[in-house]
Amino acid sequence: MSSGITNLIQADLASLTSAASNLADSGVAAANRYNGGDDAAPSFSQSMMNAIGKVNQDDATAGQLSADVSSGKSDDLVGAMLSSQQASLSFSMLMQVRNKVMGAVDELIKLPL
Repeated sequence: MSSGITNLIQADLASLTSAASNLADSGVAAANRYNGGDDAAPSFSQSMMNAIGKVNQDDATAGQLSADVSSGKSDDLVGAMLSSQQASLSFSMLMQVRNKVMGAVDELIKLPL
C-alpha cells in the first residue's frame, strides 16, 4: 500500500515541481525584488519532499507497529491504533495541501496577462 501511495505522491510532486519551476523561471526578477535576493528560505519542492518523507515515515511506523501487534511481538494495541490514525491524518492533510496547491496553480494558469 505504501509503495502505491508513494508513487502517486511522487508523480504529483513531479507535476507540482514542474509547474513551480515554470513559475519561478518567469518571475525570478520579481521574487528577488521582494525578498532582497536572499536564498536562505527552503524551496517549495524541498518543503514538499520533506512533507512526503514525514508522511512516508509515519506510514512505515504505523505498518511496523501494526505488524508487531498482529504477530504477537507487542501488546501495545493503543499505540498501534494511534500511530495508524496519525499516519492517516498526515496523509489526508498532505492530500488537502496538494489539492489546494494544484487549485492555486490552475488559477495562476488561467490569469490573463
